[in-house]
Amino acid sequence: MSIAIAIDGPAGAGKSTIARLAAKELGFIYVDTGALYRAIGLAASRREFTSDSTSDIIAMLSDIKVELAFNDKSEQIVLLDGEDVSGLIRTPEISMMASAVSAIPEVRAFLLDLQRDMSHTNNVIMDGRDIGTVVLPDAKLKIFLSASPECRARRRYDELIEKGMDVKYEDILSDVIARDYADSHRDIAPLKPADDAVMVDTSGEDLETSVNKLLKIMREHI
Repeated sequence: MSIAIAIDGPAGAGKSTIARLAAKELGFIYVDTGALYRAIGLAASRREFTSDSTSDIIAMLSDIKVELAFNDKSEQIVLLDGEDVSGLIRTPEISMMASAVSAIPEVRAFLLDLQRDMSHTNNVIMDGRDIGTVVLPDAKLKIFLSASPECRARRRYDELIEKGMDVKYEDILSDVIARDYADSHRDIAPLKPADDAVMVDTSGEDLETSVNKLLKIMREHI
């Protein structure tokens, strides 16, 4: 029987990086659900839809194909209609659009079966906003990973600067706070810890410390 580990938490908490490294260490498949929503957000942005274009976004779903795949380096990539968009979906603009589309019930239903099917056939570590509460409520282990808004904004700022992007820390912090509010106040599957989630705060910790902390918790539960 396959084992599922759910990691939820706010944007910029390090879920994707930590989950990916932990999955590699444990020999699990890593599933970045946030990337799926970002891909839909990118598709909407390319069509010049706004966060209020709900009906257009819903209609668009029948015309697009979103997939998780692996490249020749065994790295997970996100495909939008066959195009690798992994490097295009991490901007603040797409982050906000991803938050908007994720609040649409039809979008969540569009991706739900894909996410659950992966957990039924593989040992997975899946991260997102509602994995432990909605997508995988029966996961073997549920973790809610967080860090202060300032810490998360600094991490995202450093990441984007390293990629050569012209951004300001204050703008990133504002986006993080706005994203937190949008994710936690949406009507459909709001961001919140599962009742039985293990709470983990990584504020002020480096990546190695955070990964080792989560690996310890995972090994204790599986």
